Amino acid sequence: MDQEKTLLDFWEDQVKKSHTSSNYFFRKSPSHYHLMLLVMHAYKVNEKLSVEELKTRLFKTSRPKAALIINEACIKGFFFLEKTSTDQRIKNIRPSETFIKEFNDYLNTLKNISY
Repeated sequence: MDQEKTLLDFWEDQVKKSHTSSNYFFRKSPSHYHLMLLVMHAYKVNEKLSVEELKTRLFKTSRPKAALIINEACIKGFFFLEKTSTDQRIKNIRPSETFIKEFNDYLNTLKNISY
């Protein structure tokens, strides 16, 4: 970031973006945040993550609730689904380029925050 931010500055910036930002969406609940971390971890280690596997890995989240969160994240453009070449029924979930940039900006901001 351009200059050092305090934790308070960071929080105020996040609130201003609120309903339009991925930061707001993925902090709605622990399930939303966990979903984001699972998808970004799979992306970072170049691992394919199917929607079904993602639903299974989300702890304390029912499969229907997980499906709703995944669907909403895709509608908002944070993630997208891609069919596998071997089995068209299996869909892998991937972060969008826009979300990857937002996520990296978020991490860089957190690294530079002062108390």
